[in-house]
Amino acid sequence: MSTSLDVESTLTDRYQTTVPETVRRALRLGKRDKLHYSIRPTGEVVLTRAKTLEGDDPVLDQFLNFLARDIASHPERLQIVDASLVQRLESLVGGINVDLDIALSADDE
Repeated sequence: MSTSLDVESTLTDRYQTTVPETVRRALRLGKRDKLHYSIRPTGEVVLTRAKTLEGDDPVLDQFLNFLARDIASHPERLQIVDASLVQRLESLVGGINVDLDIALSADDE
C-alpha cells in the first residue's frame, strides 16, 4: 500500500503560487519547465510535469526564452540588419546547399 504526501501552497493576489520543494523534487522540475493540469469531473486537479515533444531541445528553449525576455525588456537594443551584412553573409554561405532533413552523423566530420 502506498502512502500519499499532502503539501500546500498559497495563492498571491495575482493568483500565482510557488510549487513546493517536495512537489518539484517528485516531478523533477527545473526552472522554466512546464506543468500539465488534468481536471477531473469530480473537481480534483492532477498536476504533472508536461511532456516534451520529441526533438525539443531544452537548451535551445532556454536560449529562445532568454532572447524573448531580453527583447521584451529592452526593445531599444534591437538593430536593423543592414544590406552590407546580408551581402557579407551571402558571400560566405551563398553557394552552399543544406538539406535540413538529412540526419547528422559522426562520420561527416
